[in-house]
Amino acid sequence: MITKITSNYVINLIKNGKRFDKRKLDEMRDLKIEYDISRNAEGSAKVTLGKTVIIAGVKLGLSTPYPDSPDKGVLTTSAEFLTIAAPEFEPGLPGEEAVELARVVDRGIREGHAIDLGKLCIKEKVKVWMVFLDIMVINHDGNLIDAAGIAALAALTHAKMPNLIVDGEEYTTNRDNMTEPVPLQDLPIPVTIRKNGGAHIVDTTAIEENAIHGRITVTTKANGNICAMQQGGANAFTIEEINSIVAMSQKIGEEIRKEHFHPSKHKLG
Repeated sequence: MITKITSNYVINLIKNGKRFDKRKLDEMRDLKIEYDISRNAEGSAKVTLGKTVIIAGVKLGLSTPYPDSPDKGVLTTSAEFLTIAAPEFEPGLPGEEAVELARVVDRGIREGHAIDLGKLCIKEKVKVWMVFLDIMVINHDGNLIDAAGIAALAALTHAKMPNLIVDGEEYTTNRDNMTEPVPLQDLPIPVTIRKNGGAHIVDTTAIEENAIHGRITVTTKANGNICAMQQGGANAFTIEEINSIVAMSQKIGEEIRKEHFHPSKHKLG
């Protein structure tokens, strides 16, 4: 939490087109992605966005398909806010913010068809692969949704499938010398933009988020099409503002993909 004086200072800066850390209103912080940071995960990545640090890990296991999608694999996403990440984070079961973070990231990955779930079907109605996507907030300095979404996608791009062993009706796996990548077919990127008066601010820090509450997250696919939108906070947005935010999200999403997820570097189905 910040004091009322600091909150007013942040808001007045933004009214004058300035920010606490000297960035432009539409400028992202430095983004760094490190891969394969966990030996126990099939894929993992650490994202550092300014001072925000998030780790994402991918595990795969065997499961029974859902009745309404008997020929598709299963994706399940969870998020955990470690107590070391921020003073306000408390131990225990995932809170409302962690649940929302997991839901928004999951929606972007799912609706963006990042994973070709049809290729994760082993035997229709009987056996499929289940993808567990785990997100951990290591340090919180704002914009958790974008950092988590980027970390999730990065972990998926480097994840390898366990080896499948079929013996009659029995299915088992081993994780020796995994080489087959998780089947991907798109690279959705979330971009969250907050509103203060008529100003739109990207990649907000924790101090800014304590002063500005309304936000929209727009997730776009590699072709720029929108695959998910999520509004948070009490601010209302006009149609013109939403159109402007969508355009900003498409531009920033394209820039992130070009620098960190160029399609030529990843095998997409």
